[in-house]
Amino acid sequence: MRTYHDAKAMAKVLREALAERAVEISHGQALEIVARQFGFRTWNILSAKIEKDIAGLVFEPAVPIVRIFDIDKAREFYLDFLGFTLDWEHRFAPNTPLYCQVSRGGLRLHLSEHSGDASPGGNMVVYMRGVEAWQKELVAKNYRYNRPGLSHEEWGPEMQVIDPFGNRIRFRERRDD
Repeated sequence: MRTYHDAKAMAKVLREALAERAVEISHGQALEIVARQFGFRTWNILSAKIEKDIAGLVFEPAVPIVRIFDIDKAREFYLDFLGFTLDWEHRFAPNTPLYCQVSRGGLRLHLSEHSGDASPGGNMVVYMRGVEAWQKELVAKNYRYNRPGLSHEEWGPEMQVIDPFGNRIRFRERRDD
């Protein structure tokens, strides 16, 4: 399922198939069944989480640019500590600033030594599942410069890390309700 309209079409097909078997349900009941098929308690939760197909616009997840100053420190933090993978690197010429992409799961970050790309000391929020398990994984690495704690906020568990350049990343898990 890709869009809100796909899910609504599924509910319509479900109603029609049941009607052919002399089982009548309301459109709202069909929407609730479709939501449960995708693992959500209600149609409202599903509809809030799926893409709305509005005038052909589809946004992909943002890719934050994070300012770095030391390639070795950046690799130690993002690759060794956080467990990201280096996807690619770019330089305009030898001995020029590095621009690269790191990723883990569905999260992509661009790391840049270019002075105009981002300000040091940035702050971002990343929504994810499994914050508590990942926090335990990171603490177990016994990384010298960062041992993130876990807080339980009204919106769900949250862990914050600060990279060697003062950039903050807050990993949050949403509550289903």
